[in-house]
Amino acid sequence: MEQIVIAGNGPAGCTAAIYAARAGLSPLVLAGNTPGGLLTQTSEVENFPGFPDGITGFDLVMNMQTQAEKFGARIEYETISEAFLTPGGPHKLILSDGTAVETQVLIITSGATPRALEVPGEDRLRGNGVSACATCDGAFYKDVPVAVAGGGDSAMEEALFLTRFASEVHLIHRREQFRASRIMVARAKANAKIRFHLNAKITEIIGNSNVEGIRIIDNIAGTESIISCKAVFAALGHIPCNEVFQKAGIEVDERGFIITRDNTTYTNIAGVFAAGDCADPLYRQAITAAGTGARAAIDAEKYLAEK
Repeated sequence: MEQIVIAGNGPAGCTAAIYAARAGLSPLVLAGNTPGGLLTQTSEVENFPGFPDGITGFDLVMNMQTQAEKFGARIEYETISEAFLTPGGPHKLILSDGTAVETQVLIITSGATPRALEVPGEDRLRGNGVSACATCDGAFYKDVPVAVAGGGDSAMEEALFLTRFASEVHLIHRREQFRASRIMVARAKANAKIRFHLNAKITEIIGNSNVEGIRIIDNIAGTESIISCKAVFAALGHIPCNEVFQKAGIEVDERGFIITRDNTTYTNIAGVFAAGDCADPLYRQAITAAGTGARAAIDAEKYLAEK
Protein backbone atom coordinates (compact mmCIF):
# COMPACT_ATOMS: atom_id res chain seq x y z
CA MET A 1 0.00 0.00 0.00
CA GLU A 2 1.39 3.38 -1.06
CA GLN A 3 1.04 6.40 1.18
CA ILE A 4 0.87 8.88 -1.70
CA VAL A 5 0.49 8.40 -5.44
CA ILE A 6 0.83 11.44 -7.71
CA ALA A 7 -0.81 11.22 -11.13
CA GLY A 8 1.30 13.33 -13.49
CA ASN A 9 4.80 14.81 -13.39
CA GLY A 10 4.51 18.29 -14.78
CA PRO A 11 5.36 21.28 -12.55
CA ALA A 12 2.47 20.49 -10.18
CA GLY A 13 3.27 16.78 -9.90
CA CYS A 14 7.01 17.26 -9.52
CA THR A 15 6.59 19.96 -6.88
CA ALA A 16 4.10 17.82 -4.97
CA ALA A 17 6.62 14.98 -5.17
CA ILE A 18 9.43 17.16 -3.82
CA TYR A 19 7.35 18.26 -0.82
CA ALA A 20 5.96 14.80 -0.13
CA ALA A 21 9.37 13.15 -0.47
CA ARG A 22 11.01 15.65 1.89
CA ALA A 23 8.24 14.83 4.38
CA GLY A 24 9.39 11.19 4.26
CA LEU A 25 6.28 9.90 2.46
CA SER A 26 8.14 8.24 -0.46
CA PRO A 27 5.58 9.23 -3.11
CA LEU A 28 5.05 7.19 -6.26
CA VAL A 29 4.74 9.41 -9.34
CA LEU A 30 2.89 7.99 -12.34
CA ALA A 31 4.33 10.09 -15.14
CA GLY A 32 2.09 8.81 -17.93
CA ASN A 33 3.12 8.61 -21.57
CA THR A 34 3.99 12.33 -21.86
CA PRO A 35 6.57 12.84 -19.10
CA GLY A 36 6.62 16.44 -17.94
CA GLY A 37 3.40 17.31 -19.71
CA LEU A 38 3.03 20.24 -22.09
CA LEU A 39 5.88 22.21 -20.56
CA THR A 40 8.42 19.87 -22.16
CA GLN A 41 7.19 21.09 -25.56
CA THR A 42 8.10 24.70 -24.71
CA SER A 43 11.42 25.61 -26.24
CA GLU A 44 12.24 28.46 -23.86
CA VAL A 45 10.79 29.40 -20.46
CA GLU A 46 11.70 32.94 -19.40
CA ASN A 47 9.08 33.62 -16.72
CA PHE A 48 9.87 30.92 -14.16
CA PRO A 49 11.63 32.48 -11.14
CA GLY A 50 15.28 31.61 -10.65
CA PHE A 51 16.32 31.39 -14.30
CA PRO A 52 17.24 34.91 -15.46
CA ASP A 53 18.65 33.57 -18.74
CA GLY A 54 15.69 31.28 -19.35
CA ILE A 55 15.57 27.49 -19.48
CA THR A 56 13.98 24.99 -21.83
CA GLY A 57 10.72 23.48 -20.65
CA PHE A 58 12.22 20.00 -20.84
CA ASP A 59 15.22 20.94 -18.69
CA LEU A 60 13.01 22.69 -16.15
CA VAL A 61 10.79 19.65 -15.65
CA MET A 62 13.71 17.22 -15.62
CA ASN A 63 15.43 19.34 -12.96
CA MET A 64 12.27 19.20 -10.87
CA GLN A 65 12.03 15.44 -11.34
CA THR A 66 15.67 14.92 -10.40
CA GLN A 67 15.15 17.01 -7.28
CA ALA A 68 12.11 14.92 -6.31
CA GLU A 69 14.03 11.67 -6.86
CA LYS A 70 16.90 13.00 -4.75
CA PHE A 71 14.57 13.10 -1.76
CA GLY A 72 13.07 9.67 -2.38
CA ALA A 73 10.26 10.07 -4.91
CA ARG A 74 9.82 7.18 -7.33
CA ILE A 75 8.92 7.75 -10.99
CA GLU A 76 7.10 5.21 -13.15
CA TYR A 77 6.12 5.95 -16.75
CA GLU A 78 2.66 4.43 -16.58
CA THR A 79 -0.80 5.83 -17.24
CA ILE A 80 -3.91 5.19 -15.18
CA SER A 81 -6.55 3.37 -17.21
CA GLU A 82 -9.12 3.03 -14.42
CA ALA A 83 -9.59 4.39 -10.90
CA PHE A 84 -11.67 3.23 -7.95
CA LEU A 85 -11.80 6.04 -5.41
CA THR A 86 -13.24 5.38 -1.96
CA PRO A 87 -13.90 8.25 0.49
CA GLY A 88 -11.20 7.94 3.11
CA GLY A 89 -9.33 5.36 1.02
CA PRO A 90 -7.73 3.16 0.12
CA HIS A 91 -7.89 4.15 -3.53
CA LYS A 92 -7.22 1.59 -6.24
CA LEU A 93 -5.61 2.50 -9.55
CA ILE A 94 -5.37 0.17 -12.56
CA LEU A 95 -2.35 1.01 -14.70
CA SER A 96 -1.98 0.66 -18.45
CA ASP A 97 0.07 -2.52 -18.01
CA GLY A 98 -2.68 -4.10 -15.92
CA THR A 99 -0.95 -3.57 -12.58
CA ALA A 100 -3.11 -2.54 -9.63
CA VAL A 101 -1.81 0.07 -7.18
CA GLU A 102 -3.46 0.91 -3.87
CA THR A 103 -2.79 4.16 -2.05
CA GLN A 104 -4.00 6.02 0.99
CA VAL A 105 -3.77 9.37 -0.82
CA LEU A 106 -4.03 10.33 -4.48
CA ILE A 107 -2.85 13.70 -5.80
CA ILE A 108 -4.19 14.37 -9.29
CA THR A 109 -1.88 16.56 -11.40
CA SER A 110 -2.93 15.29 -14.80
CA GLY A 111 -2.86 18.67 -16.56
CA ALA A 112 -4.90 19.99 -19.47
CA THR A 113 -4.47 19.88 -23.22
CA PRO A 114 -5.02 22.94 -25.44
CA ARG A 115 -7.69 22.47 -28.08
CA ALA A 116 -5.90 22.10 -31.39
CA LEU A 117 -6.65 23.74 -34.72
CA GLU A 118 -6.06 20.34 -36.35
CA VAL A 119 -4.59 21.77 -39.53
CA PRO A 120 -1.47 20.86 -41.53
CA GLY A 121 1.72 22.32 -40.07
CA GLU A 122 0.38 22.65 -36.52
CA ASP A 123 2.06 19.61 -34.98
CA ARG A 124 5.24 20.03 -37.01
CA LEU A 125 5.74 23.66 -35.93
CA ARG A 126 4.55 23.35 -32.35
CA GLY A 127 7.11 25.15 -30.18
CA ASN A 128 8.51 26.90 -33.26
CA GLY A 129 5.82 29.53 -33.64
CA VAL A 130 2.74 27.46 -32.80
CA SER A 131 1.65 28.11 -29.23
CA ALA A 132 -1.37 28.03 -26.97
CA CYS A 133 -0.07 30.54 -24.42
CA ALA A 134 0.59 34.19 -25.20
CA THR A 135 1.72 34.84 -21.63
CA CYS A 136 4.36 32.13 -22.03
CA ASP A 137 5.61 32.92 -25.52
CA GLY A 138 4.41 36.37 -26.57
CA ALA A 139 7.64 38.17 -25.67
CA PHE A 140 9.53 36.10 -28.26
CA TYR A 141 7.70 37.88 -31.08
CA LYS A 142 8.63 41.52 -30.77
CA ASP A 143 7.94 43.77 -33.74
CA VAL A 144 6.66 40.97 -35.97
CA PRO A 145 3.11 40.01 -37.02
CA VAL A 146 1.34 37.17 -35.21
CA ALA A 147 -2.06 35.47 -35.44
CA VAL A 148 -4.63 34.39 -32.87
CA ALA A 149 -7.41 31.87 -33.55
CA GLY A 150 -10.57 32.05 -31.46
CA GLY A 151 -13.59 34.14 -30.59
CA GLY A 152 -13.98 33.93 -26.83
CA ASP A 153 -12.67 36.04 -23.96
CA SER A 154 -9.42 34.05 -24.00
CA ALA A 155 -8.84 34.99 -27.64
CA MET A 156 -9.44 38.68 -26.91
CA GLU A 157 -7.13 38.55 -23.89
CA GLU A 158 -4.41 36.79 -25.89
CA ALA A 159 -4.70 39.27 -28.75
CA LEU A 160 -4.59 42.30 -26.44
CA PHE A 161 -1.61 40.90 -24.56
CA LEU A 162 0.26 40.25 -27.80
CA THR A 163 -0.13 43.88 -28.92
CA ARG A 164 2.51 44.72 -26.30
CA PHE A 165 5.09 42.95 -28.44
CA ALA A 166 3.88 42.19 -31.97
CA SER A 167 3.77 44.70 -34.81
CA GLU A 168 0.22 43.56 -35.58
CA VAL A 169 -2.13 40.83 -34.41
CA HIS A 170 -4.42 39.01 -36.85
CA LEU A 171 -7.48 37.64 -35.04
CA ILE A 172 -9.17 34.84 -36.99
CA HIS A 173 -12.68 33.77 -35.99
CA ARG A 174 -14.91 31.34 -37.85
CA ARG A 175 -18.14 33.24 -37.17
CA GLU A 176 -19.45 36.79 -37.53
CA GLN A 177 -20.40 37.04 -33.86
CA PHE A 178 -18.02 36.53 -30.93
CA ARG A 179 -18.56 34.36 -27.87
CA ALA A 180 -16.50 36.88 -25.90
CA SER A 181 -18.08 39.43 -23.61
CA ARG A 182 -18.98 42.79 -25.11
CA ILE A 183 -16.40 44.66 -23.07
CA MET A 184 -13.58 42.37 -24.22
CA VAL A 185 -14.65 42.69 -27.86
CA ALA A 186 -14.82 46.47 -27.49
CA ARG A 187 -11.32 46.59 -26.04
CA ALA A 188 -9.94 44.48 -28.86
CA LYS A 189 -11.67 46.54 -31.54
CA ALA A 190 -10.33 49.74 -29.98
CA ASN A 191 -6.74 48.52 -30.36
CA ALA A 192 -5.29 49.64 -33.69
CA LYS A 193 -2.84 46.73 -33.78
CA ILE A 194 -5.55 44.08 -33.97
CA ARG A 195 -6.92 43.16 -37.39
CA PHE A 196 -10.11 41.06 -37.51
CA HIS A 197 -10.74 38.26 -40.00
CA LEU A 198 -14.33 37.10 -39.39
CA ASN A 199 -16.18 34.19 -40.97
CA ALA A 200 -12.78 32.71 -41.63
CA LYS A 201 -10.77 29.75 -40.47
CA ILE A 202 -7.15 28.68 -40.64
CA THR A 203 -6.62 25.78 -43.03
CA GLU A 204 -2.82 25.52 -42.90
CA ILE A 205 0.16 26.82 -40.96
CA ILE A 206 2.98 27.59 -43.35
CA GLY A 207 6.70 27.31 -42.66
CA ASN A 208 9.68 25.02 -42.78
CA SER A 209 11.48 25.16 -39.42
CA ASN A 210 9.46 28.12 -38.10
CA VAL A 211 6.05 29.66 -38.73
CA GLU A 212 6.07 31.93 -41.76
CA GLY A 213 2.37 32.44 -42.29
CA ILE A 214 -1.13 30.98 -42.31
CA ARG A 215 -3.57 30.05 -45.04
CA ILE A 216 -7.17 31.06 -44.28
CA ILE A 217 -10.45 30.50 -46.09
CA ASP A 218 -13.44 32.82 -46.14
CA ASN A 219 -16.36 30.67 -44.98
CA ILE A 220 -18.88 32.67 -47.01
CA ALA A 221 -17.06 33.45 -50.27
CA GLY A 222 -14.91 30.32 -50.22
CA THR A 223 -11.84 32.30 -51.21
CA GLU A 224 -8.39 31.59 -49.77
CA SER A 225 -5.65 33.99 -48.76
CA ILE A 226 -2.29 33.87 -47.02
CA ILE A 227 -1.37 36.02 -44.03
CA SER A 228 2.32 36.46 -43.23
CA CYS A 229 3.09 36.01 -39.54
CA LYS A 230 5.74 34.57 -37.25
CA ALA A 231 3.52 32.88 -34.67
CA VAL A 232 0.07 31.37 -34.33
CA PHE A 233 -1.67 31.27 -30.95
CA ALA A 234 -4.63 28.90 -30.64
CA ALA A 235 -7.03 30.41 -28.08
CA LEU A 236 -9.66 27.71 -28.34
CA GLY A 237 -9.72 26.67 -24.71
CA HIS A 238 -8.25 23.69 -22.86
CA ILE A 239 -9.43 20.15 -22.25
CA PRO A 240 -8.59 18.91 -18.71
CA CYS A 241 -7.12 15.41 -18.67
CA ASN A 242 -9.53 14.24 -15.99
CA GLU A 243 -11.78 11.71 -17.69
CA VAL A 244 -10.61 8.64 -15.78
CA PHE A 245 -11.04 10.44 -12.44
CA GLN A 246 -14.39 11.96 -13.40
CA LYS A 247 -15.66 8.44 -14.13
CA ALA A 248 -14.48 7.48 -10.62
CA GLY A 249 -16.63 10.18 -9.00
CA ILE A 250 -14.38 13.26 -8.85
CA GLU A 251 -16.51 16.39 -9.16
CA VAL A 252 -15.70 18.71 -12.07
CA ASP A 253 -17.14 21.94 -13.39
CA GLU A 254 -18.98 22.36 -16.70
CA ARG A 255 -15.69 22.46 -18.58
CA GLY A 256 -14.22 19.40 -16.90
CA PHE A 257 -11.84 21.11 -14.45
CA ILE A 258 -11.67 19.45 -11.02
CA ILE A 259 -13.44 21.42 -8.29
CA THR A 260 -11.40 21.94 -5.11
CA ARG A 261 -12.81 22.95 -1.74
CA ASP A 262 -12.49 26.03 0.47
CA ASN A 263 -9.27 27.43 -1.01
CA THR A 264 -7.49 24.08 -0.53
CA THR A 265 -6.62 21.23 -2.89
CA TYR A 266 -9.19 18.87 -1.34
CA THR A 267 -11.67 17.34 -3.81
CA ASN A 268 -15.12 15.94 -3.05
CA ILE A 269 -13.56 12.55 -2.20
CA ALA A 270 -11.62 12.36 1.07
CA GLY A 271 -8.00 11.47 0.47
CA VAL A 272 -7.96 12.75 -3.12
CA PHE A 273 -6.37 16.10 -3.93
CA ALA A 274 -5.93 18.02 -7.17
CA ALA A 275 -3.35 20.55 -8.35
CA GLY A 276 -2.11 22.22 -11.50
CA ASP A 277 -3.87 22.78 -14.80
CA CYS A 278 -6.38 19.94 -14.31
CA ALA A 279 -7.98 22.07 -11.58
CA ASP A 280 -7.14 25.54 -12.94
CA PRO A 281 -9.47 27.01 -15.59
CA LEU A 282 -7.90 30.47 -15.28
CA TYR A 283 -4.11 30.77 -14.98
CA ARG A 284 -2.49 27.59 -16.38
CA GLN A 285 1.10 28.71 -15.80
CA ALA A 286 4.07 26.59 -14.75
CA ILE A 287 4.63 28.67 -11.63
CA THR A 288 0.99 28.56 -10.51
CA ALA A 289 0.91 24.81 -11.13
CA ALA A 290 4.04 24.37 -9.02
CA GLY A 291 2.47 26.43 -6.24
CA THR A 292 -0.68 24.31 -6.12
CA GLY A 293 1.48 21.19 -6.22
CA ALA A 294 3.17 22.34 -3.02
CA ARG A 295 -0.23 23.06 -1.47
CA ALA A 296 -1.52 19.60 -2.42
CA ALA A 297 1.45 17.87 -0.79
CA ILE A 298 1.03 19.93 2.38
CA ASP A 299 -2.72 19.20 2.44
CA ALA A 300 -2.03 15.49 1.88
CA GLU A 301 0.60 15.36 4.63
CA LYS A 302 -1.82 17.00 7.07
CA TYR A 303 -4.59 14.61 6.03
CA LEU A 304 -2.39 11.56 6.65
CA ALA A 305 -1.19 12.90 10.00
CA GLU A 306 -4.76 13.49 11.19
CA LYS A 307 -5.89 10.13 9.90
